[in-house]
Amino acid sequence: MEFFTISMLNGLSYGLLLFMLSSGLTLIFSMMGVLNFAHASFYMVGAYVAYTVARVVGFWPALVVAPLVVALLGAGFEKYCLRRVHKFGHVPELLITFGLSYVMLELVQLIWGRTAVEFQPPAALRGPLFTLLNSSIQGLSVHWGAVPQALCSSADAAVRIVCSPFPATRGFMMLIALVMLVALWLMLTRTRIGLVIQSALTHPEMVEALGHNVPRVFMLVFGAGAGLAGLAGVIGGSTFVTEPAMAATVGSVIFVVVVVGGMGSLAGAFVASLLIGVLQTFAVALDYSVFSALTSMGITLSAGASGHSLMKLTLAQVAPILPYLFLVLILIFRPKGLMGTREG
Repeated sequence: MEFFTISMLNGLSYGLLLFMLSSGLTLIFSMMGVLNFAHASFYMVGAYVAYTVARVVGFWPALVVAPLVVALLGAGFEKYCLRRVHKFGHVPELLITFGLSYVMLELVQLIWGRTAVEFQPPAALRGPLFTLLNSSIQGLSVHWGAVPQALCSSADAAVRIVCSPFPATRGFMMLIALVMLVALWLMLTRTRIGLVIQSALTHPEMVEALGHNVPRVFMLVFGAGAGLAGLAGVIGGSTFVTEPAMAATVGSVIFVVVVVGGMGSLAGAFVASLLIGVLQTFAVALDYSVFSALTSMGITLSAGASGHSLMKLTLAQVAPILPYLFLVLILIFRPKGLMGTREG
């Protein structure tokens, strides 16, 4: 039971990190119609800026400063670069954001180097948030924080005790992602700003006639989307690893999330993020092969069949491609995504 609970929580926390990333990309696409290929690079820059700021003033100020810096970079890029090619269509927009991703990668490597940096979470987030203690005698129990090592062992060989800690950093990641979801939903559906943002894409002339500066609205939306990616970078960089390859690690997955959830659908991105996070986590945790699964069901195979390389592939080995297989199935059976309204 503790294995399922911890694996589920790990999957949800990873899925919520994907949502933190995909929410900014979804916001930019749904409001501006721009598919930003450099979005994961803003995630990487947010982690490195937070790392630098945290060394000077600490983690908590960096949690605020880094997303603001990344938001300003995103707004500046939209105003001085992206806006100039917007009138030429989607292909130039894709190319300029694709080029920006390489420029940002090279700049990061020039400034911070090609190896990973040590971006530690604050002392309050180090260690477990809680520990699941599963005893063969007393059953499953929850203990907040770390538990003494004596509780995780027993002098009686017949008593089996398993301690499964859940990191505080992952709990903090889940909290920030849920706060972000609620804040975005309230802003887009319950405020005048959200109404103006949504109207600027579909009826820009009417919005301008009402006295709103549409290019400025687009600049603020792009900056906000980049800032959300920067916030995800602060959380993800301190929880996992801060390195130049971190953008490439999640870059393609967040596009899968956006397409699977539905182009421009914030709720769809949330659902798709959780599904993909849980799917990949359980695939790695279970780590069964076809051969071992068939053997556990009492099905015996010939020597030739059991030695086939495909039969020995484990779920952990194919876990990286599972989101893309999911994407293919969605595009075949539901092209508009789980909760989307646009085809493709």
